[in-house]
Amino acid sequence: MRVLVLNPGSSSLKYHLRDTVATSPAAALLASGQVDWPPDERSSATRLHAAFEELKDTMKNLGSVHPEAIGHRVVHGGLRFSTPVHVTAEVISAIEELSPLAPLHNPASVACFYAAGKHWPALPQVAVFDTAFHRSIPEFAARYAIPDDAYREHPVRRYGFHGISVEMACREAAEFLGIPVSSLNAVVAHIGNGASVTAVRGGLSVDTSMGMTPLEGLVMGTRSGDLDPSVVLLLQHEGATADEVDHLLNHQSGLLALTGSADMRVVEEAAGRGETRARLAIEMACYRLAKYIASYSMVVGRPHALVFTGGVGENSAIFRAKVVSWLGTLGLSIDEDLNAATSKDLRVVSTRASGFPVLVVPSDEERAIADSTAALLTGTAGEG
Repeated sequence: MRVLVLNPGSSSLKYHLRDTVATSPAAALLASGQVDWPPDERSSATRLHAAFEELKDTMKNLGSVHPEAIGHRVVHGGLRFSTPVHVTAEVISAIEELSPLAPLHNPASVACFYAAGKHWPALPQVAVFDTAFHRSIPEFAARYAIPDDAYREHPVRRYGFHGISVEMACREAAEFLGIPVSSLNAVVAHIGNGASVTAVRGGLSVDTSMGMTPLEGLVMGTRSGDLDPSVVLLLQHEGATADEVDHLLNHQSGLLALTGSADMRVVEEAAGRGETRARLAIEMACYRLAKYIASYSMVVGRPHALVFTGGVGENSAIFRAKVVSWLGTLGLSIDEDLNAATSKDLRVVSTRASGFPVLVVPSDEERAIADSTAALLTGTAGEG
């Protein structure tokens, strides 16, 4: 099945046209592209229209290749959506209601539903949810210590994100290590403009750094990550509205607040020039991640691997080395040559003496979304 995959992230929209029955990765990817967008244009109909027109032109050049279905990455599915679903008016409404919990992503997904429906009205659309993989997190790890009525009304709990990427990284890592994915114990760090780390035991998510929203956890491109809730109260006492605080923590914090740039590549270049703020930002981000990795290693038992994935996780040797430098108590050590080598393949970047392997697993959310879409539409996967 030829599936057009739409993957709206916090800073861009990636789109792939994929053939899910192709016999090689090269043959599977028929067309691809990316639209970068400023924060205030994340749901821009004009930008989406331009992207889809560009894609249509590309498909004309390919001959008679056209999509048979459209698969969407949706960041927040709440408690309702645990598997891929057909996109209907009711589903769109439910995803819109969850937008306050994923303000950088869910509105963009809704915009993609409508834009794709206008450009390809006859094609079925499927929503694939980032939160679904984390439904296995036990209640003692998902609950916050707040009054029960507040928990049940909203509900206020840990949902977790980047599940599509993490689940695929687990499958790839398990195959590489020669063990069933159902036996895999690992700590998986998806590090990009948005970033999270997940504890995986027996192939299932048992804890993760992002919480009710993607704001919790690691230092990210524009998000603060973990924060004393009293900071929010202080800002509001000083006159900031709830919307202003939300914008500050989701759009103006993280690397952007610390250095003036949300792009780790820019921050690393500045650190290389000796800029103090950039060096501090990298140290903060790496230290925060290392703390989570150490604690999650305890949660999963002896890990089979530490896995880096996502744009920064895959491409920044500096970031990986600094994170692992904090993890000597786990026996981890980086091989400088392996870590510095550039490759688009799954690879080991740790030394032979490392306590357990450190792997780099290229993220391919688009392939996972395409496969899930085809499985639902061909009746090989359930809906719920």
